[in-house]
Amino acid sequence: MNIIFLTKNSRSARSLTLGHGRSLLLVGAVLILLPALALLAGYGLGQYRAERQLLPREWAAEMQRQREEIQQLASKARQDMNGLAVRLGQLQAQAVRLNALGQRLVELGRLDKDEFDFTALPAQGGPAAATQDGRPIEPPDFLRALEALAAELSDRERKLQAMEAIFMNRGLQEEVLPAGRPIRRGWISSYFGMRTDPFTGLREFHKGMDFAGKQGSEVIAVASGVVTWAGDRYGYGRLVEINHGNGYVTRYGHNKELRVKVGDVVEKGQVIALMGSSGRSTGPHVHFEVHYKGKPVNPARYLTRR
Repeated sequence: MNIIFLTKNSRSARSLTLGHGRSLLLVGAVLILLPALALLAGYGLGQYRAERQLLPREWAAEMQRQREEIQQLASKARQDMNGLAVRLGQLQAQAVRLNALGQRLVELGRLDKDEFDFTALPAQGGPAAATQDGRPIEPPDFLRALEALAAELSDRERKLQAMEAIFMNRGLQEEVLPAGRPIRRGWISSYFGMRTDPFTGLREFHKGMDFAGKQGSEVIAVASGVVTWAGDRYGYGRLVEINHGNGYVTRYGHNKELRVKVGDVVEKGQVIALMGSSGRSTGPHVHFEVHYKGKPVNPARYLTRR
């Protein structure tokens, strides 16, 4: 195979003679290199166009997605913080009520005010916590408030439990055991046990005793205790419920007006409501219940107790 070279400056032609084997190699190399070069050129052009056109749009979409995700997380975090702040406020209000209840119980029981001081912070101590580098740990203000509130509630709970035990041991049991009638004037209109229901006419169990009287007459507590319910309740109308400790609870239903609220400490004989006919009632009366360890018992056994 002869290859002839012609140049502009040379008048004569030059030739290169190749053997049969070399001719085949040269032709094969040309046939392989040309498609490879074309393929590389096409790939490079496609990459260049992708980088110039597709990637910026993908980046913009990814950035927008991340912005939306961050906004959602921030919104959820704000909602969670608002919910925690509301709960913290509720717990703080509960702590205030417990403190007021504790102070009144101290006065009622004539206890040592220094020993049962509900105005002071809980007594605590111990070495300060520190990190490995010796700097004190400083939690966020919100967490510090929750920790302080939890400690205060635990302290108040222990004091109230100790006070209840003292009340029982000091002979105040008679003050907190139900005794007497829940009204000053009136008569018994229905007894504890099976009776004919005034609304359905069927035989049903009556969990208390009914004391009828004049609309607006006084309803009194039959023992000292703490009000645990003061408001509307299904079937009872406007109800007052008092926890007397030692397993005793009394209920006074169908009132016209309530004179106490939840958390109040009441004394034996104190006016807690005015007689009415609210709820499931046929006329002015007080539905009176006595519960012992979670079960209703016959109030009649406590009416004449001294």
